[in-house]
Amino acid sequence: VQLQASGGGLVQAGGSLKLSCTASGRSFRSYSVGWFRQAPGTGREFVAAVMWDGLTTDYADSVKGRFTISRDNRKNTVYLQTNSLKLEDTAVYSCAAQNAGNLRSPERYGYWGQGTQVTVSS
Repeated sequence: VQLQASGGGLVQAGGSLKLSCTASGRSFRSYSVGWFRQAPGTGREFVAAVMWDGLTTDYADSVKGRFTISRDNRKNTVYLQTNSLKLEDTAVYSCAAQNAGNLRSPERYGYWGQGTQVTVSS
């Protein structure tokens, strides 16, 4: 599975962005997909994940109520709608795919796409 994240950019605090993670390769619909982010000088942080069927989702407490993850398996794409963005949301956002369990653990993800930069300004 090859993944490509897109949709990042520069946005003012309180604004919104919709990130996309588009996959190519076999059996994408059988994989759970997660979004992670990494700000300069920090470790990789779990943001949100959606299971293969699109029915089960999980969110970090820091984004719950502001971000929404969804998937369209017909388009091999997972979306992350980010609303009410804060300065602390500034990071490189990456998507990853797995079918190994724990959605919050980056070590469980075997496939990673390159990230997309999200910068929130005041």
